[in-house]
Amino acid sequence: MTNNRRMLVLRAVVEDYIRSQEPVGSGTLTKDHNLGVSSATVRNDMATLEDEGFLIQPHTSAGRIPTEKGYRYFVDKLATVVPLSVAQRRGIESFLAGSVNLEDTLQRSARLLAQITGQVAVVASPSLAKSTLRRLEIIPLTSLTLMVVVITDTGRVAQRSIRCNTPISQRVIDELSQVINARNTGVTLSSSGDDIRQLGISAKFRPVHALTERLADELEGMASQEQASNLYMAGTSQLTHQQAVNLDDLAPLFDALEEQVVLMKLMSTLSEVSQTSGVSVAIGSETHNPGFLHASVVASGYGSASGIVGDNSQAETSASSQEFTPNATASRNSSTTTVDSTSVSPRKTNHSGPVAFVGSIGPTHMNYATTMAAVHAVAHYLTALLANESGDDEL
Repeated sequence: MTNNRRMLVLRAVVEDYIRSQEPVGSGTLTKDHNLGVSSATVRNDMATLEDEGFLIQPHTSAGRIPTEKGYRYFVDKLATVVPLSVAQRRGIESFLAGSVNLEDTLQRSARLLAQITGQVAVVASPSLAKSTLRRLEIIPLTSLTLMVVVITDTGRVAQRSIRCNTPISQRVIDELSQVINARNTGVTLSSSGDDIRQLGISAKFRPVHALTERLADELEGMASQEQASNLYMAGTSQLTHQQAVNLDDLAPLFDALEEQVVLMKLMSTLSEVSQTSGVSVAIGSETHNPGFLHASVVASGYGSASGIVGDNSQAETSASSQEFTPNATASRNSSTTTVDSTSVSPRKTNHSGPVAFVGSIGPTHMNYATTMAAVHAVAHYLTALLANESGDDEL
């Protein structure tokens, strides 16, 4: 579409239909919008837009309503993501600031987004597969049992118990922990597992090869976890109370929402699509899911698994080296251990991008501007939270 006036007519039709849920006629457009042309001209433009597939006339002599193609053009070319007001931003901050932990924050985020949009809100917890290692601790529980505590960059904490065949000294445990942390802070859990396997075949840690294998297995197992239970949803009841929502269209939508694995895949794909606004939109058939045929999905990624900069090749080489020359001293629980600072330089993570998503699901006639702004604001807050930033003025 190259005609600027028809573009304005299409925008006016979409905005009026979103607001009224009634077919829009040329007379209404001429009266309510300063298009600078007669009703007849607007009527001709609407007929052209219908021929081009942007509008449809549901009944003879009725006005027009947008098609999926019309909504797509509106979202891509016409809709402006208006920032939330200061009061709305402060409201988000105040509501989420009262959270007691990350899980509570995500639950609150879903409820808040549902309240703002009147639609279904979905928030996923940070994925272990996309998280990076912040710190790994190995804590002896008994002479043969160790507790492994993994803390990720997103604040998630995972604990695993490992049974050893023979006792391992505190000195070796401390040395292994410090080398792992020095080499793998900011590295994905999967890559950290690979590196720990390489440490296990080095001369220094070959005596605890069984332990390094178990550690690697645990980290790789954590990285493969994508559980649907880590999905927070709110607003399904609010959607049923919306006016002009066809209940026959909601039944397949609610069925689709039950398929959490499919939903997570759709939202994850959308959240990783880079757009200027930081928000992605799938309309109707674009979701490739029959349940969402009469729905639109707005999603944004939050968090960033951005690793530290280092010489990866050096790290990989030293992992299989035969000796770790001690030249750095560290202390843990008053016990002295040595770490080779020349061969444990930080490695670069092999993943970047969002660690999870936040999204809103509603009818195709949703208020796209409000929904996109709200999703973007909540995602930005969660990103700032995970990065230990205030995010006060940037929502």
